Amino acid sequence: MTQSNVNSPEYHPVHIPATKSLEASVGNTPLVRLRHVTHELPKSVHIYAKTEWTNPGGSVKDRAALFIIRDAEKSGNLTPGMTLLDSTSGNMGISYATFAAARGYQVTLCLPDNVSPERKKTLQALGAELIFTDAMEGSDGAIVRAREIVAQNPERYYYADQYNNPSSWHGHYHTTGPEIINQTQNRVTHFLCGLGTSGTMMGAGSYLKEYDETIQIIAIQPEGPFHGIEGLKHMDSSIKPGFYNENLPDTHLPVRTEDALDMTRRLAREEGLLVGISSGAAAFAAIESAKLLKEGVIVTIFCDNGYKYLSDRFWTDGNNQ
Repeated sequence: MTQSNVNSPEYHPVHIPATKSLEASVGNTPLVRLRHVTHELPKSVHIYAKTEWTNPGGSVKDRAALFIIRDAEKSGNLTPGMTLLDSTSGNMGISYATFAAARGYQVTLCLPDNVSPERKKTLQALGAELIFTDAMEGSDGAIVRAREIVAQNPERYYYADQYNNPSSWHGHYHTTGPEIINQTQNRVTHFLCGLGTSGTMMGAGSYLKEYDETIQIIAIQPEGPFHGIEGLKHMDSSIKPGFYNENLPDTHLPVRTEDALDMTRRLAREEGLLVGISSGAAAFAAIESAKLLKEGVIVTIFCDNGYKYLSDRFWTDGNNQ
């Protein structure tokens, strides 16, 4: 840009302060209102989404991963020379690998072999060692394999155990929950979130309930055990996370894979939001919940963007199969 353009009245520079470290840029993600896919809703009902892909590792999992690593260092469970080990469906692994690389740790990850090629390549680029498990066993198969590996060599590994590590939900209690209150200026009436590890729901949901017990907490999960919503778990047929409390949500909503895929495409083409499939599920459930309201402010979580899923056929496959 030329000097004359910079000085022109049409140019308005925005001051963005530099962060002191990679980790300092985790959190405080934008809260974006959905305006087009919600056009049939009453004007007094608003749906907002936290755009979690703006975290440095590209997903909501940065919050949990950073708290897990920091707390493990403080407790002495993770020390220089050890390797961080865990199971993942992709996003948590990317977050682990991102912050472990910055802090000088090696990472070994167990993950189903049907995760998207984009996630595999991202993890390899970050230097993580990948151990693939049977896709038919889903995330549970990866959990079992990780437990086997650490049992064989406990001195070598720090087992992060995202499904049972309280630092996972603490990360959302101390960041995501307060951010939602501040960004909505205390107007949030409903918080809707998908269940995977359940860390986001347990952390942010607990904070919001403590702040105002009238805020309704809505949990969403796939309709059945065999589904295509990557990142979400069908709790009744899965290994339940140790910190999962099924009584925290006021409402539980099932979402079909077909509805999640359709909404994911709509968000890209009507809102300009290229998001992952779990975000499509969240938006679909938020709209269905909003249809029952006369007024309200619903906040949901868009866990990641769609770049990790571009190899999936559903973007152009009209029959959603």
